[in-house]
Amino acid sequence: MVRLPLDIRDIANASERAREDRELPLRIAVLIEPDAPEALVETARELIRPMTSAARLQIEVVMPDTQVVLGGDLDAMIALVGSASEHLTRALASGRDGYIPTVALALGDDGDAVARSLGHPVSDTLVAEDADHLVSEKLGDWLADRLSAKRLALAHNFAFMRRATAEESVKATAFQNAVIGVIAFIPGADLPLMTANQAKMLLQIAAVYGEPLGAERVKELAAVVGGAFALRAVARQLLGFIPGVGWAVKGGIGYAGTVAMGATAIAYFEHGADLGEVMHHAIAARDRAMSDARKRLRRAEAPALAPAPETTSAEGSEDPGVPGGRAS
Repeated sequence: MVRLPLDIRDIANASERAREDRELPLRIAVLIEPDAPEALVETARELIRPMTSAARLQIEVVMPDTQVVLGGDLDAMIALVGSASEHLTRALASGRDGYIPTVALALGDDGDAVARSLGHPVSDTLVAEDADHLVSEKLGDWLADRLSAKRLALAHNFAFMRRATAEESVKATAFQNAVIGVIAFIPGADLPLMTANQAKMLLQIAAVYGEPLGAERVKELAAVVGGAFALRAVARQLLGFIPGVGWAVKGGIGYAGTVAMGATAIAYFEHGADLGEVMHHAIAARDRAMSDARKRLRRAEAPALAPAPETTSAEGSEDPGVPGGRAS
């Protein structure tokens, strides 16, 4: 029996951590100005709707004669901006003073102007002309960045957070595998690490899309191993044909293979596939990435193996400035 180049217990522990992380409690306040655009309010109402009891919203309409009292355990505060009144300005300042990640959403095209009106940081003021784009993409990216420790819980409760959270996991894992490919000096030492990272990435993506996590999921991830071996073989071939840049090739292969796998997993989960089906398509995507690597290999191999043309001077002697007939 072939021994798998990864620690199954480590992967099982990662599965359990992912399950626990997506069930973390979430507390989000949503502040609404009375004159906030109807399109923005309706879009927020539709998308910022928790899907589990672990998430709780505090909804407040910011009125001139009322004071907003924020809960003490808030993870974030989201403001839907209308006229950017002084009452909303004070509420936002209260959130910042309480070290609560606070974001203002407004329809329009001048984020700097909205930020100045509210006295709010530009980086925490999100503006777009389309309400769906503003909430599903801009707010999604902001939450994934500012609440990084609770990304899985956000994705588990709000469907619009899924893609941003999954893509962050792919980018982080691809970068890790690129670094591993660069620094691994012992032949084969990078394989178990890259394989484990890819398996954990797929578990995280599965958690993002609400897949059940357990022992059976860990067993399915054994399919990752075959592709990881193949990626390693391609990298080793490339190293032989491109002297001096082996570290770059190894890093690039690790990065490209991981991105291909992650992007395919996201695409199929988005269309309702389960982890077993996703594994099949993810490996196929990695095979295509390997095929691309082989094409690069053939292009690199041709000049490396072709005989060097001789270059002679007018007198018929070999040009001493071009050793072996090659350009320096």
